[in-house]
Order: sequence, then structure tokens, then C-alpha cells
Amino acid sequence: MDSPAVTRMFRQLFRHHPACQSRRNLATLVGALRDVRRQRLQAQELQHHRQPCPPQQQQHRNYVARGRGGESSTNPHNESNWQQRSEVFQQDMSKEFETFPLVTADELRSRKERPRRVKMLMRDFVEDSLYNPNYGYFSKQVVIFSPGEPFDFPALHDELDFQTLLSKRYVEFEDALDAVSPTDTRQLWYTPTELFRPYYGEAIARYLIANYKLTTYPYHDLIIYEMGAGRGTLMLNILDFIRDMDPAVYARTQYKIIEISTQLATIQNNHLLKNSAARGHAQKVEIINQSIFDWKTKVPSPCFFLAFEVFDNFAHDVVRYDMETEAPLQGTVLIDERGDYYEFYSRNLDPVTARFFRVRDVATNGRYKTPYPSTRFGKWLSQQRPLPGNLSKQEYIPTRLMQFFDVLGKYFPAHRLLTSDFHWLPGAIDGLHAPIVQTRYQRRPVPVSTPLVHQGYFDIMFPTDFQTSEAMYQAITGKLTRSLSHEEFMRRWAYLEETETKSGENPLLTWYKNATVMFTV
Repeated sequence: MDSPAVTRMFRQLFRHHPACQSRRNLATLVGALRDVRRQRLQAQELQHHRQPCPPQQQQHRNYVARGRGGESSTNPHNESNWQQRSEVFQQDMSKEFETFPLVTADELRSRKERPRRVKMLMRDFVEDSLYNPNYGYFSKQVVIFSPGEPFDFPALHDELDFQTLLSKRYVEFEDALDAVSPTDTRQLWYTPTELFRPYYGEAIARYLIANYKLTTYPYHDLIIYEMGAGRGTLMLNILDFIRDMDPAVYARTQYKIIEISTQLATIQNNHLLKNSAARGHAQKVEIINQSIFDWKTKVPSPCFFLAFEVFDNFAHDVVRYDMETEAPLQGTVLIDERGDYYEFYSRNLDPVTARFFRVRDVATNGRYKTPYPSTRFGKWLSQQRPLPGNLSKQEYIPTRLMQFFDVLGKYFPAHRLLTSDFHWLPGAIDGLHAPIVQTRYQRRPVPVSTPLVHQGYFDIMFPTDFQTSEAMYQAITGKLTRSLSHEEFMRRWAYLEETETKSGENPLLTWYKNATVMFTV
């Protein structure tokens, strides 16, 4: 915990909402705070209008009717140059927006304190929040749950028994951590690799062995790259299986982890060396502690590239669309001297976002979801609401994912991608392809309704639109792909009897219904 102020904030939250069982409780608190701020700003606005002032560039707000006559009609280009995402009577930060410097997540890597009096694109804000080496969520806050011994699914009666046992081990795991280093803000989460160890990893290993033998064996080694490897459990499960089931392939195997987090890279290395069985893999493994986006070495050899639950934490940009012209406006986050956040929208797209729109349009032939009505009747209907907005809802676009595909295409030209991630997330904030934003306090989840949160304390997790992402991957890399549901993939490659309970229920199939597996063919 690096700030007593954060502790006080969480304590205040839970003092008024001791249950905090759902988003609704937090939304009530946030709504009350907004009402107080709105009343104060309304008073300021009324006082401002009573005083004569010279004409100036008008700030467009989201929930106002379009003006008629005056400055709004004589100079529309000027007043729509940028727009702040705001509610009625939001504080005017236009002067700060013009004067504060624009910074990037790369420029903030060496900073030990969260920035103030700056502005940055939304993708840089998310990247800084999650991956800054000094205060980022994955750099400092995350602890990955390990259930200990693998679950003996055939000995369990049904899925409810599995959930009960999982909850028990979850509490025991955190109790052990608290006995050494107690904290109210531990960010503890689990992955399918850990829950279904070793069966999940063995399914991936079967896929790798089969496709390796069908393509490049025996002319090339089996080279596996994994990004975002967590505790390294998937690596060990895959290598254990290949060693035990196909020694000839194991002799040709190389396993390389690309890990941005120094903390997790250390855990992976310790996990690799923890016992004699794991130490047997040491000569096969290389852990590379760097961001995939800093990769500059070309790998001409055929390889498999694994990315499990990685896309969901890639930084996204946010855009909104002019409801008349459908032109996109890109979101920028402003941080004032107090650390408060404001969101602005500009018609000037940065080169990465502009390229994303071009690639998406070509890859999908212009067929993709939009956050505004696409038909004439839908547009007319949207304008019949009281105080219709001049901008659409937010759309979160995966610009970082596009850049990841660029890296694969440029530096790993002979790769075969295998990835799994969530195509839908419950409890997401408002907007198209919007994320879940939440933290944990006193072992309970605390969801919020905006990604503009105290950097490093909140997970920002996006769903993946696989239909669009798959088309963009194909367009950028020139490779063909196929997508399956999590259940379909596991039915093909897992030994289902190993995770089936006495009742016939199989948690490996019924959990992660909202996940999709995509792979190069």
C-alpha cells in the first residue's frame, strides 16, 4: 500500500456500504458524489452567466441541445475541434487542456509517482495504469492464486462440490498470505491454467505436439513463445507432458517466456527452480523480461506463440462519433494538479488510431459494430429523446492489439498463434467493447463505472471482438485462422474424463463459457 489516502478512500467507501455485494451499491455512492458536484458547478455556472464576458470558443458538452444562431452556427469548425466527455455543467478545463503537455506511457516508465498536470491518450493512460514499472497494477499489486494440489475431479460429486472446495482453498491461500504480510488491498485472481492444472496445460500440449508433427517436424525444433505467463504454471504443465509423452519431441523443444512484469518474471524463474522435476526443464527455458512491444529481434524459425488471457489487458483507445457526420473523435485524458481526471475528444486522430480505422475497414469490408444507429430510422429515433447528445456512446478500440499483430507479422513471420480470451464480460462499464474496471478491498470486489481511476489499484479488463480482431490479424500477418469456443477446443484436445465429476458435470467445459480460442491454421 503506497498511499494512506487510498486506504482512507476505501475505508470511507465501505463504512457507508458495508455489504458492497454488487456494482449497484458503488454506483449509488458515485451518483451521490456527482449530484453534489453537479449542484456546486450549477451554482458556479449561473454565477458565470450573470457576469459579462468577451466571446470565446464554445465548449461542446455531451448532453446539450444543438445551438441555433450565434457563435455555434457561424463557426462550427472551431467549436467542435475538441469536446470534453462530461455531464451537464461539468467544470470547464479547456485552458488546462490547451496548456498541459501531452505525455505517453513510455515517457512515464521511469516515474515513481503518478503524473499530474498532464494529458495523455486513453491507451497511454490504461497502459500506464496497468504496466508502469513503479506503480502499475501488474507490476506491484497482482497476486495469482494457486490451489495447491490439483483438484481430483472424479472424486467430487458435482460442480457445486468443486466450487465449495475452490472457495475453501481460496480462503486458505489468502489467510497464509495475510499471516506473513496482511493487507486490505491485495489484488488476487485466478486463471484456468491454475484451476485446472495440469489438465488445461496438457490439452494445449497435445495441440502443440500434433500441429508440430504435421508441419515442421523433424526439420525444425519445437519453439514455443508464451506472453503473459503468470506464475509459469502453463509452461511447466506443457513441458512435463511433452517430456513424459513424447521424449523425441521434448529433445527438440525450446520454451521462451516474454514477460513485461519484473515481479512475475522472478516468480516464473523461482517456480521453474522449485523442485527437481521442474529443474529438469531449466535448459529448455528462457525468461525474457521485456514488453513484447519493445521486441526488435527477428525470429525467422517456425514457432508457436501462446497468449492466454493477454488481449483483455491490452490498452485500448476510446472514440466517440459525431451523430450528424459519423466522424470519429479520439479521447484524451487530462489529469489536473489534484489528480482528478477529465476526458476530452478531438477530431484530430493520432496516427495509430487513424491506421486502426483504415485496417479495420479494409479487413472487415466495412462490416463491424458501431455505437450509434446505422439506419436512417434509427438515427431519427435517437434524436427524439429529450436533450439528445451530439456524440455517440464510447467505443473502445484495441489499438494495442493491432500493434501486437504488427510485431508478430514483422518479427515472427513463421509463427502460429494460439490465443484464448473473453469475447464477453459481465458487469462492463457503459460503451461498445467497454471494459470491466474493478479492484479488491478486504477480499471483496469493488467495481467502478469508469476507467479513469487511481493508477495501479484497478484491473482494467476488455472483451475481445474476435470477429473483427481475427479479420485484422489475417490482414496484417497474411495468415489464416480459425476460432472455437473454449468448450469446443477442450473437447478436441483435453481428456475430459480427468475433469468430469461423479454427476457427469465437467467444470473444464462449463466454466469459461464466455471465452473464445483463436489459432493460426
